[in-house]
Amino acid sequence: MDSREATITLGEKIGQKLQAGDVLVLDGDLGAGKTTFTKGLAKGLDIPDIIKSPTFTIIHEYHDGRLPLYHMDAYRLENGGAEDLGLEEYFDSDGVSVVEWAEFVEDELPADFLAIHFRRTDDENKRVLEFEPHGDHFVQIVKDVVA
Repeated sequence: MDSREATITLGEKIGQKLQAGDVLVLDGDLGAGKTTFTKGLAKGLDIPDIIKSPTFTIIHEYHDGRLPLYHMDAYRLENGGAEDLGLEEYFDSDGVSVVEWAEFVEDELPADFLAIHFRRTDDENKRVLEFEPHGDHFVQIVKDVVA
């Protein structure tokens, strides 16, 4: 991705393909573009709200779109506590779940999900995104959107 706008556009295209119960896992350093991507994803879900990083609240819920969006930041769960949040209720719900820092809730993730790895480059404005689909549905989304 060579711009913030390209990251948002990619998120929007993926958001248009998502369905209830889909889970996306976003991995990358601070400032790598995870929340920017989620803004595009929300746009693809027709969510008009301003998307903010859920760092201090763990979960932001957005209900005013084609599907609800549950944006999670599991960084603060580094020392445990994920099992007490009822994440499986979000993952099995009528919405789309986006999880940042998912390594801290790995045991709670469903079998099928789309992992997207965000990597910075030497150019401050560019990012490399690597897609790791788990399940046929996500393999097809990656083929449709990224190819």
